Amino acid sequence: MRQFVTPGEELPKDTRRNEYVMLQNGKAYSNILGFYDSDKKDVIPLEGMWKPRIGDNVIGVVEKPTKPGLYNVVLTEFVQGLIITSKFDSGPIFEANDIIEATVASVERKRLAILERPRKLALGQTLYVKPVRIPRIIGKSETMANQIARLTGSRIIIGRNGIIWINGGNTELAIKAIKTVESEAHTSGLTERIKSMLEAEAPVENR
Repeated sequence: MRQFVTPGEELPKDTRRNEYVMLQNGKAYSNILGFYDSDKKDVIPLEGMWKPRIGDNVIGVVEKPTKPGLYNVVLTEFVQGLIITSKFDSGPIFEANDIIEATVASVERKRLAILERPRKLALGQTLYVKPVRIPRIIGKSETMANQIARLTGSRIIIGRNGIIWINGGNTELAIKAIKTVESEAHTSGLTERIKSMLEAEAPVENR
């Protein structure tokens, strides 16, 4: 069961501790606008910015190189990425406006993510969604993401920073499904509804 909560609202004592929960005088309070899931004992945000964490998979856009082996990458309006390849004998070479996938290796000053294992993504469509919706789009054990990819025939890479890359297949249907998950992330039974929608519109060979 989910209950709407507002910033400062008291939560049950056994609520999971995370960045959305504030502790004060032995009590737990919500510090966001969202839902409290009594089954998972967790607070689910409705809104929120992406905060880079080590290990996050991200998608970004390379800016004009500043010097050999150093590349600034736009990840969000507030977070910049940095690729450093000059320390290696050889490394990937990127150009301005390349779309890349990488992993956050470390975070400096909360708004600079040092990236590792960068690779350029081929031509495809990019889609931005609210970063707070990304876990729902991925789904438990990647169920939702795999389902959308399989039934649309698209290759989909999801960045924790809210950027999603889609290539091939029925990209229009894949985008429709992803946007539906984004708008209805707080509802129950969503995985089955998305499956039904995709099966009704997807080509037979993709089912």
